Amino acid sequence: MACDHTGTKVSFLLVGIGIGAAVALLFAPRSGEETRELIGKKAEEGRDYLAGKTREFRRHAEDYIEKGREKAERIADAGRAFAEKVAVI
Repeated sequence: MACDHTGTKVSFLLVGIGIGAAVALLFAPRSGEETRELIGKKAEEGRDYLAGKTREFRRHAEDYIEKGREKAERIADAGRAFAEKVAVI
């Protein structure tokens, strides 16, 4: 089974974007107040993005849990059916 490093790649991408944005803000020709407002706005956008990704991850996790639960129930049902056949014989 191949390893999936998508989460790690996305993390590095987000860190790189954050560092790039911070450097750009430090060298931008804006006043301190404008820069602080921009930083606050970008931080809020980052929080919103992260909250959205968290909700998305949670939905995927819930889907996988439900699929696993359904599969476990099918296996348990098959096991009970087999046990009943064996007990009859």
